[in-house]
Amino acid sequence: MVKDFSWLRAEPHGIYIVPASCWIDPAQPVDSALITHGHADHARGGHGTVMATPATLAIMALRYGDQALARTIEYGERLRLPGGVDATFLPAGHVLGSAQILLEHAGERILVTGDYKRRRDPTCPPFTAVPCDILVTEATFALPVFRHPPVEHEIARLIDARAANPNRCLLLGAYALGKAQRIIAELRLAGYSDPIWLHGALERMCRLYEAFGASLGELRLVSEARKDDLAGQIVLCPPGSLNDRWSRRLPDPLTAMASGWMRVRQRARQRNVELPLIISDHADWDELTGTIDEIDPVETWITHGREDALIRWCALHGRRARALALAGYDDEDD
Repeated sequence: MVKDFSWLRAEPHGIYIVPASCWIDPAQPVDSALITHGHADHARGGHGTVMATPATLAIMALRYGDQALARTIEYGERLRLPGGVDATFLPAGHVLGSAQILLEHAGERILVTGDYKRRRDPTCPPFTAVPCDILVTEATFALPVFRHPPVEHEIARLIDARAANPNRCLLLGAYALGKAQRIIAELRLAGYSDPIWLHGALERMCRLYEAFGASLGELRLVSEARKDDLAGQIVLCPPGSLNDRWSRRLPDPLTAMASGWMRVRQRARQRNVELPLIISDHADWDELTGTIDEIDPVETWITHGREDALIRWCALHGRRARALALAGYDDEDD
């Protein structure tokens, strides 16, 4: 039987499941949407029916208010969509609640991975590899230069920098959803038991993570501290607050940032980052190519990122691949 996969269509503003009249991570309001995870470039408000994991729905409620018609989908649960399409949500390992969506229709299997990583993360379940005919993969860090070091190495650098600068505040920029909570959890696993101080913009998401079982230890708000309290302490803030007026109240801050983009020195210099930490919530080059090898799809569809480099790798390894022209995605989460 010839497989043509014409029932799944990539449109500029999302992936459209034709028989089900349903979208995956649409960039504009639609009647029916499957959402892979809660980052703003994938989860937007204003949809009719929203189907996602419990944590993703909670994140969307925190950011946009309760969704009018929300349907909770647990990992491993098979959802029957209109038109005879089955959708199964599987862990993506990206952030809390993140999911891949396995679509099955007419004897064909398409795995839409959303954003994912293959590293251990104490705040979310690990990526689950499943066989499929078509693998839809991101390409955020799809260049050989992006090979992320072990997260334990970068956390050790953070702790060492704090110890070496007892009179300075160590100010760490980390995105509010996923990155901040992962860093806190990794610090706890490394034995760091002191209070961790937060910019107010991070508190609600950290509390949501705790409500879903994340162990983050003692967290305090910078707004409740005296300036002298913060000398020698680790403070987390959104990346946009690293060099703004808010940071001026801190005692001689040593600026750090956690991101896969910290591999690029120019990005660190642009943000005046003294301690760049290469900690990513996306797969690196070896993990992207390794995932394709492991899943071994008939064809790989590649989106948002370095599509050309990954398509070239697939061609060199005898694999069929093509780019999807999806708009509206960025690196908000890394």
